[in-house]
Formats: sequence, structure tokens, C-alpha cells
Amino acid sequence: MAKYTESVCRLCRREGLKLYLKGDRCFTPKCGVERRAYAPGQHGQRRKKFSEYGLQLREKQKARRIYGILEKQFRRYFVKAERQPGVTGENLLCLLERRLDNVVYRIGLGSSRSEARQLVLHGHFLVNGRKVNIPSYLIKVDDVITVRDKSKESPKFKELLERAGDRTPPAWLEFEAEQARARVVGLPTRDQIDATVQEHLIVELYSR
Repeated sequence: MAKYTESVCRLCRREGLKLYLKGDRCFTPKCGVERRAYAPGQHGQRRKKFSEYGLQLREKQKARRIYGILEKQFRRYFVKAERQPGVTGENLLCLLERRLDNVVYRIGLGSSRSEARQLVLHGHFLVNGRKVNIPSYLIKVDDVITVRDKSKESPKFKELLERAGDRTPPAWLEFEAEQARARVVGLPTRDQIDATVQEHLIVELYSR
């Protein structure tokens, strides 16, 4: 499986804002954007003026990097969103939010989406009582996500569950930290998604 293996701080610097790709580190002075608030590379400190296409491309790259998805898979999500009724851009973000690794991140059992993805890959979660180790698995309304009993006893998950109890999940998710159990109460709407993305620019880019 292909994946990005270089410094993720470079991705935040390239987009010019925090994408929170390194979890807790992003809230400290060690954050790459805090230390060097300009694009990486030899010409990173030059002022740049983007064309219309450049602006659209940057929004697409930003969305890809926030959710940790490669180009081919992102394009498939767009095609699926385009076929659904409603606003294509909002459909796209809804699909990305419904990924299992993102749901694990949203309920607080992962300081970043990459950590949440790793936990899913290692088989720590059940969906409706069945083990699911596919990060891109799309959850549905009324699905129940739980931590495996064996995993709950590990020091790592005890710490994660304690921290998750202090966080408030988005309105489309319910989470009970004591039972290590989450339920999907509805599909996410645009006002419930905090991704700083102008999705209409992504639609314009793929509609060229």
C-alpha cells in the first residue's frame, strides 16, 4: 500500500496553515508552521500569486493531506460524491468524514488521523460486533464502533480513553468513554465538519 513517508510538517508549511497531522506536537512551539511560517524549499519565502487553477489545486491538495489520502483514492471519492444527490462538494466531505479512521480520530482515540489509521490497521476496533481493520471502511447511521476487550486493557488504550473522555465529539457521533463505545447518530453535515477546505474549488478543478 502506497503512503507518504516524508516529513508531514512540510505539508502544513506548503499549505500555509496547520493541518494537525502530528497530533499533540501541532499544539506546541515545535510545530513546523510556528517555527517556519513559509513554504518549504529554496524559494519558499518568495511571495506567490496563484492562478485560478493554482487555487483549485491547493484546495484539493489540502483536503487530501488533511484526510491522508492519495490522489487515485481521492478521485474515486469525488466520482462517488458526484453520483450522489445533493451538493457534490458537501457529499465529498461527508464521505471523507465517514471513513473509519476519521471516526476514530473524531471521538478522540487518536491524536492524529495517522495514529487513528494505525490503530484501525492493527485490528483494535469492532463495527457492529465485527472486527474491521480497513481504515477506509465507510460507517453508516446507527453503526456502533467499540474497542476490542483485549485492547481496552492495554496501557495505551487506557490513556487514550481517559483523554477522549475530556473531548466533545461532533454532533453526528455519540461516544461513551467508560464503555469505549461510539454510535453514529446521523451523517455529518457541512456545518458539523471543521475542515478548512473550500470544497467548491475542488469540484471546479475536477470539472475542468
